[in-house]
Amino acid sequence: MVHMPRAPAALSGPPRSGQTGSGQRAPGPGPGPEHCELYSPGTLFSWPELQSMAADGVLTQLYQRGYLPPGAHASPQLRARAASLAVAPTIRQRVVAGRMTAAWIYGCAAEPDRLALLVDANRRISSLRSVRGCTFHEVRLGPFDVVSMGGLMVSSPLRTAVDVALHVEADRAVPALRAMLARPELGVRLRLLRVAVEASPRVPHKRAALAKLAALVTQPSPPNAAG
Repeated sequence: MVHMPRAPAALSGPPRSGQTGSGQRAPGPGPGPEHCELYSPGTLFSWPELQSMAADGVLTQLYQRGYLPPGAHASPQLRARAASLAVAPTIRQRVVAGRMTAAWIYGCAAEPDRLALLVDANRRISSLRSVRGCTFHEVRLGPFDVVSMGGLMVSSPLRTAVDVALHVEADRAVPALRAMLARPELGVRLRLLRVAVEASPRVPHKRAALAKLAALVTQPSPPNAAG
């Protein structure tokens, strides 16, 4: 688990730089979302203590054992860090968060009940089967299919969109794909996504995937979705 060195600002303790003696942060721009604290069970707080603080409104649960100060922006980096807490350190460098888990990390899907983890076909997956709270998918990953984020490897936005189109049922896939297309910073464009799906090796779900992409055109689309 990640051990955070400081308590939330609302807790008692000596004031930090930029914070008043009352425990309230002094006016100012403050740190960006990528520098926001993520609290998890460790030497500073136990999980019951974190849960109690969340119940009191001192913290907000981000994912499972990861907590944020109230009002903190849940960036992709923080979601990835929170997801990494649910992955055993012994396997963290062997797996890649993908499919709807990656879509959630990018802010384009609901929080997953179980983490979807991709394992490159060149690695042995049998030793991971006993890990709880995760589903494992043996896949082939190219050099541009993975990005490092928040201490966790995550499938790239385009690879995520392709996998969601191919392997996730339409009622969940279409909204997630629409949300990804609506975020220019992810660099996913419908034309590029269609080409990537069509170029995928022969898979049973390719026709269904193309139907999901067609639904993005026939149904109302957000701005910049059809780049």
